[in-house]
Amino acid sequence: MLNDYKKYELFGKPLIQKIDMTGPFRYDFPVSEQACFLYVIKGEFQYKTDEQEFNIPTHYSLFLNCISSGKHIQNSNLESNCQVVIVTFYPDILKRIYDRELPSLLQKPVNIVSNQSSEKINNDFLIQKYVEGLLFYFENPSLINEDILILKLKEIMLLLAQSQNANAVQLILSQLFSPTTYSFKQIIEANLFSQLTIEQLAEKSNLSISSFKREFAKLYEDTPANYIRNKKLEKAAELLLISDERITDIAFDCGFNDLATFTKNFSDKYHISPSAYRQKRKEK
Repeated sequence: MLNDYKKYELFGKPLIQKIDMTGPFRYDFPVSEQACFLYVIKGEFQYKTDEQEFNIPTHYSLFLNCISSGKHIQNSNLESNCQVVIVTFYPDILKRIYDRELPSLLQKPVNIVSNQSSEKINNDFLIQKYVEGLLFYFENPSLINEDILILKLKEIMLLLAQSQNANAVQLILSQLFSPTTYSFKQIIEANLFSQLTIEQLAEKSNLSISSFKREFAKLYEDTPANYIRNKKLEKAAELLLISDERITDIAFDCGFNDLATFTKNFSDKYHISPSAYRQKRKEK
């Protein structure tokens, strides 16, 4: 269950987020050209992929990229409180703030010995103090601005470069600047909340529409239209609870072309209008 959610955006994208959750909870990372640094302020969570699983306790952190599917964090313990700060790294923003030359942490390692995509970072005093600084800005939002956000992004880059995990972090970050070949599933997940048509998704997958629908049904046991619509509505329902965005903006962010279509689809699925859904949950 989500108790509190705050974020600061840089160049229109969520850069720093603070999340307060009570178990049980689960969050699946969408396939995207980005990397995330997750620091546990309080409690713990479990990080799982198709291949591995480990625990991230208080004052430890997790660094991972999201260019492959099947990654999520969770905590199945009832009433277990977990507070997390997330800093997100986008290739376009990194290139923009380092307009002359990318720092060594973003350059491709000389000797690549694995395709590692995540790293658990042990309790680090400097990183802990960095996060405490971020919490100060969450408590004093009037002090935050674009220049401060750029400085905080560069600061965590420097701290990670000096940590004992620097080699793994460099490997993970460098993958954001390398061409990636996406699987069928990754293409679907990367475009779930876009406004692409089924025809355009089929084209991205290098398949005919009929072949695309057959492959989709085999993988998801559903039609593309139904599955994608449900995923968009589930995301919208979550945003209605955790954000104060206008309903029109939420509809657009979730890939709907207009408010009327979104409202009808939402009401059909949840048997309540988006505005009433938001209000009802706030009253609990």
